Amino acid sequence: MPAALHPPQIRIPAAYLRGGTSKGVFFRLQDLPEACQVPGPARDALLLRVIGSPDPYGKQTDGMGGATSSTSKTVILAKSSRPGHDVDYLFGQVSIDQPFVDWSGNCGNLSAAVGPFAISNGLVEAQRIPRNGLCTVRIWQANIGKTIIAHVPITEGAVQETGDFELDGVTFPAAEVQLEFMDPAEEGEGGAMFPTGRLVDDLEVPGVGTFKATLINAGIPTIFVDAEAVGCTGTELQEAINGDAQALARFEAIRAHGALRMGLIQHLGEAATRQHTPKVAFVAPPKAYTASSGKPIAAGDVDLLVRALSMGKLHHAMMGTAAVAIGTAAAIPGTLVNLAAGGGARSAVRFGHPSGTLRVGAEAVQDGGEWKVTKAVMSRSVRVLMEGWVRVPGNSF
Repeated sequence: MPAALHPPQIRIPAAYLRGGTSKGVFFRLQDLPEACQVPGPARDALLLRVIGSPDPYGKQTDGMGGATSSTSKTVILAKSSRPGHDVDYLFGQVSIDQPFVDWSGNCGNLSAAVGPFAISNGLVEAQRIPRNGLCTVRIWQANIGKTIIAHVPITEGAVQETGDFELDGVTFPAAEVQLEFMDPAEEGEGGAMFPTGRLVDDLEVPGVGTFKATLINAGIPTIFVDAEAVGCTGTELQEAINGDAQALARFEAIRAHGALRMGLIQHLGEAATRQHTPKVAFVAPPKAYTASSGKPIAAGDVDLLVRALSMGKLHHAMMGTAAVAIGTAAAIPGTLVNLAAGGGARSAVRFGHPSGTLRVGAEAVQDGGEWKVTKAVMSRSVRVLMEGWVRVPGNSF
């Protein structure tokens, strides 16, 4: 076949960063091909090819993806034109085996990497970066229309990437970035923090059962159910759920019917192409278990246990946005999360997940009979893994 029929590869400036327990390919908006600088099919096609999707083998061998929900992610950043913000942050969750990018929510883990990337790539004004200390980066999360404040350590005018902050689910220590998710509730489509107006609902799932559920919009739309009600203990590791096709089907049915009840979709068929949101998680009171690393977790180490599913599979640790939902729901007496933690008022919670434990704080107040959360706070570690150019065939988009 003539060589002219095989277009050359193009290269696009990019970086590969780990934020929390996720990894993703980061771009500056201005560096994308012109057709991909606006939302649409060209942008989606490019990101799918960068990550290596759709891949019927489920491996993403011919792309940057790692064949898990935590590693099939893309981020586009630009200087913010929004008052009081430094950078606009757009997150794309790339499907592994289907040809679509889900733009319906944020990635809380990769949120931690946004500030460091923005500082290092000229998206934060130089006068706002201290010689040493913490640089406060004001982030506009464009998917959900929320503000995130990142506190990024700076050493000798550059982002500090190494450190001794340890995060369960990540093998090596690195620099700590503290995140404040401002006013994390009441996300766009879902309306109020509790879209049904109740802290606990009876969620009927035909063919599966009726479950008590807390349906909440905070950090990311999330459906919480009791572990025991869905035949679980709350101590499960990944394989216990991901190796059970029937369990995965049950959780997907719960997720789809919960999405419908929350007003996030208009009919059940939409759930198949909206994999990123809502999340579904199950909670249980504290119990001892052994984390996936072999680390023993004692019942006294945690306030409750939480296991969450992302993109149809049990997550190996905890999604950052789901951690915001956990902290928010734990702060509000009467939710299933709060009850699993022992009930009562609390401003922070430490929960057990498959890889270990995580602490998240939230400030909740009752105003006129309705609960409001001003912010949720947690720390993640961040590291740049690689930077340069990502290459894709020129006819990819």
